Amino acid sequence: MSSVIRLYVNGVTRLNRALFLLAAALAFVIVPVMLYEVVARYAFDAPTVWGMELATLLFGPYFLFGGPYLLHLGGHVSLDVVYRSLSPRARRRSDLLNHLVIMSFCAILVFYAWPLAVQAWGYRETTFSAWNPPLWPVKFAVPAAVALLGAQSLAEFLRIAVLGDSARHDGEVAQ
Repeated sequence: MSSVIRLYVNGVTRLNRALFLLAAALAFVIVPVMLYEVVARYAFDAPTVWGMELATLLFGPYFLFGGPYLLHLGGHVSLDVVYRSLSPRARRRSDLLNHLVIMSFCAILVFYAWPLAVQAWGYRETTFSAWNPPLWPVKFAVPAAVALLGAQSLAEFLRIAVLGDSARHDGEVAQ
């Protein structure tokens, strides 16, 4: 049983790490697009109809898909002053409770975000701008990323509760 749990924990963490790296690579698209838009607008007085909107549409997935792996790294905002003052046993309990809350939040958010994404797909929703790109891919990114966050939270919960690993990771996948 422990090997199945370890396989799940490592598999989810590796998937989220890969998506984290892909999301980080979006910066190599967003920055040149913004640079082009700024130069076109202010140097040549010829703004694009797509530059700002593309950067905005890519910025959401950039943050959303970075979150699950960041949870594994312990990089989200926390009250470290309080957390470090707790005993190891209280830290473990606090981590387990936090992951239960995160998983509950993720379940609720996926429950409400999924129908909106499906509706956007069904209506072929667009941004209604001059460029008018489809909006449904960004709307599907929300429940997908939140589901991955919930899966990572479950992996962290299992890592602590079943595998007994209570140390925060420094970016490496537990073996």
